[in-house]
Amino acid sequence: MGAGKAREGECSPSCGEKSLYTAPLPLVASLFMSSETLDNLSSENRTFAPSPEFTAQANAQAELYEEAAADDLAFWERQAEALVWERKWDKALEWNPPFAQWFVGGKINASVNALDRHVAEGHGGRTAFHFEGEPGDTRTISYAQLLTEVSKAANALTELGIVAGDRVAIYMPLIPEAAVSMLACARIGAIHSVVFGGFSADALLSRIQDADAKLVITADGGFRKGAAFALKPAVDEALRGETNVKKVLVVKRTGQETAWDNNRDVWWHDLVAHQPSTHTPEYFDSEHPLFILYTSGTTAKPKGIFHTTGGYLTQVAYTHKAIFDIKPRTDVYWCTADVGWITGHSYMVYGPLINGATQVMYEGTPDTPHKGRIFEIVEKYGVTILYTAPTLIRTWMKWGEEFPNQFNLGTLRLLGSVGEPINPEAWIWYRHVIGGGRCPVVDTWWQTETGAIMISPLPGVTATKPGSAMRAIPGISAKVVDDNGVPVGDGHGGYLILDRPWPSMLRGVWGEEERFKETYWSRFEGIYFAGDGAKLDDDGAIWLLGRVDDVMNVSGHRISTTEVESALVSHETVAEAAVVGAADAMTGQAIVAFVILRGGVDHLEGDALIKQLRDHVAKEIGAIAKPRQIMVVNELPKTRSGKIMRRLLKDVAENRAVGDSTTLADPNVMKLISEGLKSTQTED
Repeated sequence: MGAGKAREGECSPSCGEKSLYTAPLPLVASLFMSSETLDNLSSENRTFAPSPEFTAQANAQAELYEEAAADDLAFWERQAEALVWERKWDKALEWNPPFAQWFVGGKINASVNALDRHVAEGHGGRTAFHFEGEPGDTRTISYAQLLTEVSKAANALTELGIVAGDRVAIYMPLIPEAAVSMLACARIGAIHSVVFGGFSADALLSRIQDADAKLVITADGGFRKGAAFALKPAVDEALRGETNVKKVLVVKRTGQETAWDNNRDVWWHDLVAHQPSTHTPEYFDSEHPLFILYTSGTTAKPKGIFHTTGGYLTQVAYTHKAIFDIKPRTDVYWCTADVGWITGHSYMVYGPLINGATQVMYEGTPDTPHKGRIFEIVEKYGVTILYTAPTLIRTWMKWGEEFPNQFNLGTLRLLGSVGEPINPEAWIWYRHVIGGGRCPVVDTWWQTETGAIMISPLPGVTATKPGSAMRAIPGISAKVVDDNGVPVGDGHGGYLILDRPWPSMLRGVWGEEERFKETYWSRFEGIYFAGDGAKLDDDGAIWLLGRVDDVMNVSGHRISTTEVESALVSHETVAEAAVVGAADAMTGQAIVAFVILRGGVDHLEGDALIKQLRDHVAKEIGAIAKPRQIMVVNELPKTRSGKIMRRLLKDVAENRAVGDSTTLADPNVMKLISEGLKSTQTED
């Protein structure tokens, strides 16, 4: 990360000039208040252009931008024509803000697009999935075999009384039957609601109730961190609540002892195995709901984001082909996400299968049985495209280069990042250590709500900057605006908005129309805003700054936690950082940082290291961003999907009782952090 100097007068209590801070806080705020929505304090000047060889063979060329800008609806219609439709649409878009209908009047089946078409075109022998179980068991599944499995599962769902429009909850480990279940639902028009297998019984129950599911598909358990974990008991506990679930379909994965209700529970192998191996699909309206996926809200009740079929499939197929440059005959593609998240829906199941890709699916954790497990699998299957999260990349940095260096990663030709903004140093490490300095990196911004990628480099076109998602993809209109909805100029920050509809957009919050309007469309009239801050650099590239809720107000300056975290991780000793703003009598909020150190790197001890890190942040961003406190920790509080729960760190930083930590991968982390912070020094 390039250094960004504080402007004249931009001082904090940590920089030694204390006289300015004797005034009451409101006066201090008025002295320092920036006219920008978010202060743009850091900079990054390194760029990486694609090689001429990559550009020459790239699926997406520069003309795509001009083509989409000339007529975006005609552009999206051309992308939709790559799908198989039983009936072509009458109209591309019906837009009554905030409600959209895409490819109105068209009829389509998601499963046919993912499977039948490839078999019909003679590609049934192509591998769809290389499945790698955590214990080392493997399965290779061709497109023809996957079609057979999905057809049998669709017949089984019909036998269980499931019809088009019914909701089916899927609560599974990451095994092929999870994808089979999703595609079988789509084949018969049932609406799937996948719940991540790490969620509690209470979380599962709330989602079953909200969607009013009639069936739950689960497994006895799965394998994680070298041992079997149980899933069926959570389903049993959840169904003690009031639901309309009639049957539970259970895959035998681990063989562990499983409680059984003979009136309700059905083994997958008993029901699915004897079904006919063919199934005649039905075609559904383009706007027929495909799935519901729950995402956390500001209230305790999660939001049931629902997506429909035609527009969603159009955009996930287009983005997968253009952004990952997929060559289905030769590529081996690996998205490391779980199907319980939107990334698994869009870029493991629907997008890649529509494009006929060969994929890797891995059940387990990155450090089981050793810290080189992911790289071992890349070498084993000759993976060419890897799509993963910054959290995992920073974990690899923490573990050290010796693990990837043990394996041949020479088949990789493109790297992707998803889930949160990636800090520049992690980006550089990813490109250099994992990609051997030769692979384009596509840093992608999108959400459960957007359904598909919205902002990303095009790998054969864009000269990328480490840490920036760069610009909206062809066909998408994204802007950074101020408090009044007016676009900001280059070099300024604000709110990231989408001011034109897009095919894969959410169609609502399930059963809560007013919540949909209030949450996403009320801040700026007729414009989508989901809560992310962003800045434009001097070249107009977009830098995501995380949730606006994660902005700290330090002496009147609105500073993004993402920028301070990036500055910390740019120090050679730091692998990962989380930053929060804590109430401070002098400055309104003060910056408190929690850092994990890199393995195998020499670093100073104790107070000397903390001083070095504080000074480093001041050098990179400016004295205003210097943390009041820095604590070295072994682990950060993360959800099972890898997101850092900053609100829990904020509780600790403000000496409050720590809130609900039940969704953490390791709930004990917070106890250790709470005790440790009390013993760390604050800067006077």
